[in-house]
Amino acid sequence: MSTRNIYVKNTPLQEARDKWFKALQDKGFFSRNRSEIIAVDDCLGKVTAEPVFARRSSPAHNAAAMDGIAVHFADLASASEASPVQLSPEKFQQVNTGNAIPEGCNAVVMIEDVHILDNGSAELHMPATPWQHVRTIGEDIVATELILPEGHHIRPIDQGAMLATGITEVAVQRSPKATVIPTGSELIQPNQEPKPGEIIEFNSRILAGYLQDWGVDASRSQPVADNPEALRAALTQAAAENDFVVMNAGASAGTKDFSSTILAEIGDVIVHGVAIKPGKPVILALIGDTPVIGLPGYPVSAVLTMRIFIRHLVSTLLGRELDDHGTIEAVMSRPVHSAMGVDEFVRITLGKVGDTLMATPAGKGGGAVMSLVRADGLLTIPVGNEGVGAGEKVQIELVRPQAEVDATLVFIGSHDNILDLLANQLHQQRPYTRISSAHVGSMGGIMAIRRNEAHLAGCHLLDEATDEYNIPFIKRLLPRIPLQLINLCYREQGLIVPKGNPKNIQCFQDMVDGDLTFINRQGGAGTRLLTDKILKESGISPEQLNGYYHEEYTHMSVAAAVASTSVDAGMGIRAAAVALGLDFVPIAEERYDLIVPQKFLDDPKVIKVLDLIRNGEEFHNKILALGGYNLRDTGKVLYEQGE
Repeated sequence: MSTRNIYVKNTPLQEARDKWFKALQDKGFFSRNRSEIIAVDDCLGKVTAEPVFARRSSPAHNAAAMDGIAVHFADLASASEASPVQLSPEKFQQVNTGNAIPEGCNAVVMIEDVHILDNGSAELHMPATPWQHVRTIGEDIVATELILPEGHHIRPIDQGAMLATGITEVAVQRSPKATVIPTGSELIQPNQEPKPGEIIEFNSRILAGYLQDWGVDASRSQPVADNPEALRAALTQAAAENDFVVMNAGASAGTKDFSSTILAEIGDVIVHGVAIKPGKPVILALIGDTPVIGLPGYPVSAVLTMRIFIRHLVSTLLGRELDDHGTIEAVMSRPVHSAMGVDEFVRITLGKVGDTLMATPAGKGGGAVMSLVRADGLLTIPVGNEGVGAGEKVQIELVRPQAEVDATLVFIGSHDNILDLLANQLHQQRPYTRISSAHVGSMGGIMAIRRNEAHLAGCHLLDEATDEYNIPFIKRLLPRIPLQLINLCYREQGLIVPKGNPKNIQCFQDMVDGDLTFINRQGGAGTRLLTDKILKESGISPEQLNGYYHEEYTHMSVAAAVASTSVDAGMGIRAAAVALGLDFVPIAEERYDLIVPQKFLDDPKVIKVLDLIRNGEEFHNKILALGGYNLRDTGKVLYEQGE
């Protein structure tokens, strides 16, 4: 029977870093000779392993810098417009740019200033200065001069400088060699259809991809099953063949997590467990003098711990910073709470709204891959800090170039599939505009406009008292904020049900009568308000609907839950059902509008969005192809509010 492997403690982050790098330095890991000689033609992007000195001067001879004639400057000393000098053919020689200057000559006269006479003589109207239009020996580079220092990242211009002095081979740092070993008996390849309990193995692709991007010669092994002997063999072989080894999963405290035990048997475990979130169960070990880094199984945890420990390791090996986009100051749009006792790394999306760069959490959870895809930066909440308050200024480590952040339009509010089409269309334009969207429901969008956190908000709130969409809520919650309410679409809302509708669901009463399971949208979502209105009109209380309090944040998440057969139905738009091949029971048509503050109507990013909505025929056709949309008022201003 397997026993659970509990690591003793969580080492503070700085202490873990210090212990780890001291162990690597004690093994001489960073001082090993990892150089190789390669052709200069093939060295682009490599790092010099030793200084590079010029083999010969460049130019290697005195050379003409212009097309013209080579002369001795003294022969033209008396030349003037009034008294031109005529040089006999033996006193000059025609040269082209780059030609060697003939012996006895020390100046070049441009061809435009030379008049060749019928007898072959040259008539010139101005004197010449010594070495006029001549590139002298070593003007650019002198033999033995330093061209590139050790540790220099070689650029195309550097290749040219080396070749110009006759250097055809150069000593460069050999790319560190590493392999990524995914572990777990549940892992299958992406081309296989997962059964319950099986997981598609993609982490090794992510990790090896980052390593390659950083300049590492990285490979991936096949997944290693939860078998101590198999893991021991794989680690031993990998340590013998690589500069360092990255192991994914098996580092935690599960009954099949053997990694730390095996590493302690065949090597030395320096650290097991670091006080960080996410990424707590990381292992830092050595097999002989080969580092082995055991990363957690969740993809986000693995990537973040890789940035913390492996990026620094590779950066030190190569002697240069890796994908460093710097840091930037931003203002938190909402509070973020952090557990005491750990350094927490929060994925952040950024967008400049007015003059303020707003930072919004991109999502939590070590398995939320899309939170990293969408992230613009990382917020570090240091150990001992309970969190960050809304409106507080924070430093964000950028994970994408600032130019991309500056091109970001912030959309907060209700989710709709049209937003993905819109983002794709805008990204194809040049200069491109990037959409950062947070799906927090219609009410969340209104609050974001109220707090000046968004350029646009999507909204479809139905007011029961007036049967009017959005305008009553704007008047009540956004008074004195100048804005326009612009229609995006009308769309069908209804019950998303499995293909074929096997339980013949036609209304909410059918669900109550059959004790069927429902999945709801979050409080504040327009779909939630519509659901509540329909339930009230049908005389059904929330407690009668099994699953009423089970919430999701997007229409696609509701559809995915139905597709997985974990629920019988959910309320959402027809486009979500169509996208996943599900059936749809229409219940109502609703209006979906955009709230646009007046001050952003002149923003180039907002102008692009509105132009696409109003004039993009191809865009309109793509919307209609999704199913369940009517564009009769698209782009029309339905309400305008002044101060």
